[in-house]
Amino acid sequence: MISAFDLFKIGIGPSSSHTIGPMVAARRFRARIASRTDVVRVSVELFGSLAWTGRGHATDTAIGLGLRGHDPATIDPDRIVDEVRALAETAETGLPGIAFDPARDLAFNFTDVLPRHTNGMRFRALDGAGTVRDEVVCYSVGGGFVETDGNRAEAGLDAIAVPYPFASGADLLAICAASGLTIAQVQRANERALRPDAEIDAGLDAIRDAMLACIARGLRMDGVLPGGLAVRRRARRLHATLEASKLSNSRPPHEVMDWISLFALAVNEENAAGGRVVTAPTNGAAGIVPAVLRYAAEFCPGWDEARGRDYLLTAAAIGGLIKSRASISGAEVGCQGEVGSAAAMAAAGLASVLGGCPRQVANAAEIAMEHHLGMTCDPVGGLVQIPCIERNAFGANKAVAAASLALHGDGVHCVSLDQVIETMRQTGHDMQAKYKETSLGGLAVNVAAC
Repeated sequence: MISAFDLFKIGIGPSSSHTIGPMVAARRFRARIASRTDVVRVSVELFGSLAWTGRGHATDTAIGLGLRGHDPATIDPDRIVDEVRALAETAETGLPGIAFDPARDLAFNFTDVLPRHTNGMRFRALDGAGTVRDEVVCYSVGGGFVETDGNRAEAGLDAIAVPYPFASGADLLAICAASGLTIAQVQRANERALRPDAEIDAGLDAIRDAMLACIARGLRMDGVLPGGLAVRRRARRLHATLEASKLSNSRPPHEVMDWISLFALAVNEENAAGGRVVTAPTNGAAGIVPAVLRYAAEFCPGWDEARGRDYLLTAAAIGGLIKSRASISGAEVGCQGEVGSAAAMAAAGLASVLGGCPRQVANAAEIAMEHHLGMTCDPVGGLVQIPCIERNAFGANKAVAAASLALHGDGVHCVSLDQVIETMRQTGHDMQAKYKETSLGGLAVNVAAC
């Protein structure tokens, strides 16, 4: 079991595994050595995907921010440039006598991949003679989750007794059938092992508000995204076009698809710019769950706050299953684990709040995942822009289509949710490394990064 509040993390862009995870890891190492008097500097070595696409994903920035004590959930994105400049000029971490000079102390290892996960990091604390006084190897395993060598325990409900433990989609559907509960109600009952209903509701509302605020900011912003690809933001212009079309007598029936795309584009343009987003379940796929959430709130009748909470709880239950049984890391299984997972979560959430039974909800998630199988992660220039931003728009529309198809059925389907998750895992295992967030294959080598 993974808590909704571990799956949905408020943080900054552009990547949950390459930005949020490394920042969390660096901040933890900082706390670990904070009281040491024999340490004068910190060195960090990045491996695998973190090395290959780290600069484009702002991993170097994230490491520095974490070592200066910043938390991705609370840092002001507008302060980042000044913080990075101050670190480059002074090498000060804020810990007395302990320095970190990115130019000297941060190494990108393009040769080695640590055996446990491609997103590996090695932190070392050194004394004045350069002797290693402390060392930690950790891994950013997707969605902002960080594991450390010797400790596979993840944040969530793993070590807490919950009333309805489930390790598969079949388990979850059996619990729903026996208890008469919806998937959202099962997830809520398990969340109560950590916090009371009032805190659950407040936390879910905060996640919802952060998602909607990200959309709103993305609709206001204009200009060119950072990184060198000269990608122009499109959400603001598309929003103006759609607002103007409201006065037209010839609006096309498919216009609602443009609105769904718009909401997703707004989020992922903000993510690409390093703005505040919610991992859902990752940053690279952060636009899909919010886009379908806003679509449901604006276009589906009978929407209220309770439905919004059920949407997120249902999505969390499905996302937790995917993460525990396969992966949500693009560096591990390709973009099928990011956009595919997000589409499955959004489809399940939408089917749930539109009245679907648990089997229809699981069917919606399965359909959405099934039609993202094999999707590679091949960001041009190592940036979360091309094709990532548009993939969120398509993933959101696929999620709505999957929910609709499932609701027109009876929940009985030839392919189960567990089977499609396992297929995704196997496909990711067989996928060549150059298609898994390394920018060494696919669009990344066939499109000029300039």
